[in-house]
Amino acid sequence: MRRRVVPTQPMNPTAARRARELRRVARECRDAKIQLVRFLYCGNDGVIRGKACHTRFLPSYLESGIGLTMAMQSFNMLDQLVAEGSFGPVGEIRLVPDPATFTVLPYAPRAARLLCDMITLEGEPWGACPRSFLKRMIERAAGQGLVFKAAFENEFTLARREDGRYVPLDRSPCFSTIGMDSAALVMTEVIDALVAQGVFPEQYYAELGPGQQELPVRFADAVRAADNQITVRDTARGVAARHGLLASFAPKPFPDEAGNGAHIHFSLWRIAGNRNAFHDPKGRYGLSETGFAFIGGVLAHLPALVALTAPTVNSYRRLQPRFWSSAYTAWGPDNREGAIRVPSQRRGIEMESTNLELKPSDPSNNPYLALGALLAAGLDGIENKRDPGEPTLVDPDTLSEAERTRRGIRRLPTSLGEALDALERDEVLRSALGATLAKEYLAVKRSEVRGFEGKDTMFEIDQHFYKF
Repeated sequence: MRRRVVPTQPMNPTAARRARELRRVARECRDAKIQLVRFLYCGNDGVIRGKACHTRFLPSYLESGIGLTMAMQSFNMLDQLVAEGSFGPVGEIRLVPDPATFTVLPYAPRAARLLCDMITLEGEPWGACPRSFLKRMIERAAGQGLVFKAAFENEFTLARREDGRYVPLDRSPCFSTIGMDSAALVMTEVIDALVAQGVFPEQYYAELGPGQQELPVRFADAVRAADNQITVRDTARGVAARHGLLASFAPKPFPDEAGNGAHIHFSLWRIAGNRNAFHDPKGRYGLSETGFAFIGGVLAHLPALVALTAPTVNSYRRLQPRFWSSAYTAWGPDNREGAIRVPSQRRGIEMESTNLELKPSDPSNNPYLALGALLAAGLDGIENKRDPGEPTLVDPDTLSEAERTRRGIRRLPTSLGEALDALERDEVLRSALGATLAKEYLAVKRSEVRGFEGKDTMFEIDQHFYKF
């Protein structure tokens, strides 16, 4: 009897490409003799978490993802399951890896990692997934012919634990070669490890605070920029641990010293022609009308936005007047006390270097939430042609309250609780986050506010120092 041949359905191009990428990941793990592969995500609390699988079983987990209880998006930074959260012991999602994020970890023997999306059992993006939220905002921008590019300008503190307290690596002067020399062994290894993972530091210097380092990296498309932020945080900590040190990204690791920021540099590019939409050589400060409208949108939503960019109780020790971290909804050219700085362009690469800098942002944030909300605020500014007002050419704290009121300059929230109140009132940002993510984020962060009420400063510092 003749056998009937049933034609198979051809695999669609996206699925075929992913299948090839997954095979590549499995092959690279074998070649590098990797034992464990970490499937990582960043939670509503800003803590980087995940699970790992043995490479013997990697191919099946690459396809299906690793199971994760839904309750993890109801965890706060104190490692408590939030009582009023939506998720508990029942329900599961999958950590599905993005093969483009695969990298061997230079600081962890025989280990590699993948960054993941949170996917439902039905194969759809989960409503509480921060990485999926950022992708939605990117799609919104793409609908207007725009691509969002960004980079985080991180500060972090190198310290060691002695007699139950954290002691900084040194007390060198700001930008000094003394500081560079004292941290040289660690920082050279950090930079090598980042480059090996495809993240490229543009500059490095010893900053103002004790043991404080600054390491800006090259800009990238928004999802890659957020992925890079996870890489920077994990790599600095992993390398420092090999040297018996702790790399802390806490916003205010020492109460009376300079805080750690993660300023966001960002720009919008037109898909057609690959041109910087913020750049206009004839515009004031070289900025286009699109750039000014984006500033207007960010300033309009900034009191709510900081709940996502400066999202911990410790963050508000840093957001103080005259600390060069910004405390007001002001903007200006090279004004480092403005919430948005318009950096001066670099001669010869004016178009490429035109960007904006958001100052009230620190490394305790979930970078997917921070970038997604920043983009949502800016797009609202463009859609509604929001006017940012006149630039502030002085420290806004030196202006009288009456003058700030006349200019429409508001004080940023002075606590996480105030910022969360502003976020709850902000329909644009809540709508962008979506009902599930907005509800859970607010619940998690409000539980953190309660968790630090009545506790002393050292409890706060200790909890943030090690986890970020």
